[in-house]
Amino acid sequence: MNRVRTALIGCGKVGQIQAEALSALPESDFVAVCDSDPARAQAFATRYRGRPYADVPTMIKECEVASVFICTPHPLHARPAIEAARAGVHVLVEKPLAASLEDCDAMIAAARQNGVKLGVISQRRWYEPVRRMKQAIDSGKIGRPVLGGFTMYSWRDQAYYQSDPWRGKWDTEGGGVLINQSPHMLDLLIWLMDDQVTEVCGYWANLNHPYVEVEDSAVAILRFARGGLGSIVTSLSQKPGIHTKVHIHGSTGSSVGVEIDRGATFIAGMSAIAEPPLNDLWTIPGEEQLLERFQTEDRARFALADPINHYHALQIQDFLQAILQDRSPEVTGEDGQRVVALVQAIYRSNQEKRPVRLAAEG
Repeated sequence: MNRVRTALIGCGKVGQIQAEALSALPESDFVAVCDSDPARAQAFATRYRGRPYADVPTMIKECEVASVFICTPHPLHARPAIEAARAGVHVLVEKPLAASLEDCDAMIAAARQNGVKLGVISQRRWYEPVRRMKQAIDSGKIGRPVLGGFTMYSWRDQAYYQSDPWRGKWDTEGGGVLINQSPHMLDLLIWLMDDQVTEVCGYWANLNHPYVEVEDSAVAILRFARGGLGSIVTSLSQKPGIHTKVHIHGSTGSSVGVEIDRGATFIAGMSAIAEPPLNDLWTIPGEEQLLERFQTEDRARFALADPINHYHALQIQDFLQAILQDRSPEVTGEDGQRVVALVQAIYRSNQEKRPVRLAAEG
């Protein structure tokens, strides 16, 4: 089998998850790691048998890297992604694609100009109950998606924000619950609605985390291009965490939904996924009775593998196969840009106290 020479940029908590996958997947020849902290890069290199670097261009040149995987804090995604793209190297970035729309645009432009693939992590697309929803929607079982909702009632404590110096600050995190914990579900909402968000009215607040600058809660109403509507309620203010759900309702009156997380959402390097993602809503005529079977199957599957590493590995494998097969990855840079554009529109709507139109996609 042909393999892709891979390297990791950013040796933090999420980096460990990607390094595990890159070390194990048959499509990957994991050759190097890069981090601004030489000691941390050396520790990763020793553990995963790669060469340590503190400079991206040097690493790419000396190790003949073909694809990099970026796990730095959000505002630091753009520079290494652009450096890699200009060197002809494919790039997969941890969510969100970037902290600003300007950075997203620059990353996508660099990838297009240099003919490389750019993707963003959204591994929850590979959850079986999510795939089941997508298949039902794409086959027309609920008619046209007309109403979508994402709700997250989760929790983060002070120890979480103190675990890394960049957390909880506008200049080093780029925002709070919207830009950090919500991109996975925002991506699912847009993907499952299969439509472009054209207008947003949103609000955010810091409700019970006075020791951070950024928002811990946000709400928004969305309008889609084909007339559909959406709602977002996302929060880190419910101790110890309740649930995270994405529901899609169709023009026939049928609905499908998934509970992505029960309790607080998982924290890389600090917590595990304790319960399986499950379909919690399924009203397709003639299939209502399947919900119990779906849940039984997914609970059994959940016990067979570590869900954190398993689903990341599935997406990383898709990206590597996209390189080898010269096709688009399932989750593209443009997908990541849509999420960041939505987040930035919510921030702007709150600041300007009015609905915000999103730019039409070309």
